[in-house]
Amino acid sequence: MSKIQGAFQNGKALMPFLTCGDPDLGTTAQLVRAMAEHGADLIELGIPFSDPTAVSPPIQEANLRALAGGVTTDSVLHLVRTLRQDVDIPLVFTTYANVVFSYGTERFLSACAEIGVDGLSLTDVPYEEREDFLPLCRQYGVDLIATVAPTSGSRVAAIAKEGSGFLYIISGPGRDGADGGIRNDIAALAAQAKANAAIPCVVSCGVSTPEQVAAVARHGDGMAVGSVIVKLVAEYGREAVRPVADYVRKMKQSLEGL
Repeated sequence: MSKIQGAFQNGKALMPFLTCGDPDLGTTAQLVRAMAEHGADLIELGIPFSDPTAVSPPIQEANLRALAGGVTTDSVLHLVRTLRQDVDIPLVFTTYANVVFSYGTERFLSACAEIGVDGLSLTDVPYEEREDFLPLCRQYGVDLIATVAPTSGSRVAAIAKEGSGFLYIISGPGRDGADGGIRNDIAALAAQAKANAAIPCVVSCGVSTPEQVAAVARHGDGMAVGSVIVKLVAEYGREAVRPVADYVRKMKQSLEGL
């Protein structure tokens, strides 16, 4: 069992998302620690990219703000190295193929292994192109996270069978499923994915309230929450730690007993 899979052993897991460096890396570090202390079971960390496609507008804007502030891949790696001094829960990088290629795929993955990154989700890499990264991910012990969506069609079963760490189930067109509402087909999509996956399944479908989380969480082994947290960071800036921590705590409470 990988460290990521271990995060799902005590009930429904909560996986919040942050864009690293928005508003700055120091605040990101505080936010990660606060989320870990207030109920996050694993955390998804976005490495900023200049052309952040397939994500919600709030996350696109966060990427651009972070880059404007001077965030680089090296600075994000240093951030995680520092966080690993006291943060033990699984951490997953989410970014784009060009970020990894530009850094050097093996150099990037060896750095992930060295600093304690447990998984990698590549937003723009389809199932058919995973082999460009999979061998090195396996070599360095970094789970390559697979994603299924309503557009996956007949490939859902194959993607689910090949996944590692956890399987991302996204119900909307945005990377975090934030499309203005919860799609009605999430139940069918999750059922098909879970029937073929030997790993936990994380549902992401634009939820924003504890009530929505409770309604949707039964379809997966965990919930991902992204855009709402990014919006809180955009609103409060360096003062976002308390509101984000409160939000994560409420989301985790909504999962208890499900």
